[in-house]
Order: sequence, then C-alpha cells, then structure tokens
Amino acid sequence: MSAIWRQFQALLPKRALTIATVTAHNGDGTSTVQYPGGAEVRVRGQSVAIGDNAFILDGEIRGTAPAVTPIVLDV
Repeated sequence: MSAIWRQFQALLPKRALTIATVTAHNGDGTSTVQYPGGAEVRVRGQSVAIGDNAFILDGEIRGTAPAVTPIVLDV
C-alpha cells in the first residue's frame, strides 16, 4: 500500500456518529430508530425517549441529540 493512500485513510473517521429519531423501545433493551432517509434500525439502549433524537455510535444510543433539520445527500 502506498504512503499517500495510508495518509488519506488516516484522514477518514474510524467510526460514524449519526443522528436518528427513536420510534420505539423494545422488550430486549433495544430501541428502534429511524434515520432521515426513512431507514429503520434496531440499536442497543433505551436512554432516549420515544420521539426524541439520539446520537448513534457503533449500533448503540450514546445520548440525546438536538433537534436538527435533516439533510440527505446522495453520493
């Protein structure tokens, strides 16, 4: 692998922090969240109330996120 490619990879984030809306709490300690594009995903944790936004990192709720206007970019 070239040195330039390794330098480029070092600039990329290792883990993505995303924001989604909590739509349900499940009986197994997980929550269902919905991303701005409409995708629903089951994640670990129930610390954020239904209807509120949550920070999601590595498939786990990490805390309450502020209300934001979603912007979806297709690349």
